[in-house]
Amino acid sequence: MWQTIKQIPFWQKVLAGFFFGAMIGVIFGESATVLKPLGDLFIGAIKMLVAPLVFCAIVVSITALGSQVSLKRLSFKTLAMFMFTGTIASLIGLTVGSLIDMGGSMDLVATEVRERHVPGFAQVLLDMIPVNPFASLAEGKVLQIIVFAALIGIAINKVGEKAEPLKRTFEAGAEVMFQLTRMVLQLTPIGVFGLMAWVVGEYGLSTLLPLGKFIAAIYIAATIHIIFVYGGLIKFVAKLSPLQFFRKAMPAQIVAFTTASSFGTLPASTRCTESMGVSKQYGSFVLPLGATMNMDGCGGIYPAIAAIFIAQIYGIPLDMTDYMLIAVTATVASVGTAGVPGSAMVMLSVTLGVVGLPLEGIAFIAAIDRIIDMIRTSTNVTGDMMTAVVIGKSEGQLDEEQFYATEDEPLKQEANTC
Repeated sequence: MWQTIKQIPFWQKVLAGFFFGAMIGVIFGESATVLKPLGDLFIGAIKMLVAPLVFCAIVVSITALGSQVSLKRLSFKTLAMFMFTGTIASLIGLTVGSLIDMGGSMDLVATEVRERHVPGFAQVLLDMIPVNPFASLAEGKVLQIIVFAALIGIAINKVGEKAEPLKRTFEAGAEVMFQLTRMVLQLTPIGVFGLMAWVVGEYGLSTLLPLGKFIAAIYIAATIHIIFVYGGLIKFVAKLSPLQFFRKAMPAQIVAFTTASSFGTLPASTRCTESMGVSKQYGSFVLPLGATMNMDGCGGIYPAIAAIFIAQIYGIPLDMTDYMLIAVTATVASVGTAGVPGSAMVMLSVTLGVVGLPLEGIAFIAAIDRIIDMIRTSTNVTGDMMTAVVIGKSEGQLDEEQFYATEDEPLKQEANTC
């Protein structure tokens, strides 16, 4: 029986935890709230991960970029594009999430309410500098952790060979944290089961109705981002045809949508960029890097809308400072934690922590994560291919004649020989 359970896809286990938890809440009512500690255990484990995971992952991502000495300019332009589109994605997510009343009549009460105060813009910038980095790590001040980790990574690159032992230490630490994350995320079905039993038992079945609006908001924002941001960059920066780009990108988009895996889509996205005329050298650099670091769907749109959704269902007002923190944190954290399994959930917990929103709201979203992950991954992969084309065009790494070609005989022949 245990072997049979292990063979069930993870997302199906999470969905089962969601439905069984809701069913227990309906059947037993308030008595089901005794299962809440199962959810608290899961939330506590997620909180345990955030500080060391973000710190190690961002140090490693900075040092990895620095090791590509021969690709410095290309690396900088590629990363700048990732950061730019990630920022735009988070702003689109904030706009769409603010315009749609996803919470409806829900009014949940957080088990842990953090005191909220509104600092000025200058104070926000000052608060990003960790006066005591160890205290920042202990207290989980994510923005300060991100800044300190980035500075450590830059310093390691500047020191060079003498810092290699420290660099390898952080790489080992990141791998350990990735493995610990995999272990903790296995608790997701149990955590979702406990939290849903508590929520439905405490507040009733009507708490589940707003999920449809949340899914719609994610899909609307992702569609806007793909068509107008990616299409606009292809049209006005690369000065190429967006229709031709989307036509040739569609096979990889379909694979991304069905598999919900950026790395699993790499063969298809590589084939598509080659058909667009992107050189193999640049394509083999930008696509794996994008699958690791370019997360407009997971790190930009998703945390922004999810944070607003959770704020709405708990009746917590957000101001402009909160929106700014969500945008900055979602964009920067996506670069550092994108290679982590279950990265979207990690990024969301980081974003919620920065603006003081209750992490137990993750339980609502985890159950429908597979549906959302499909459009998130399609957005990420499309962004990777767009970057390959736009930066490739600016660096002479794109054959424009091949981009507009309707037939691709040389590539077909090459593919047949592999």
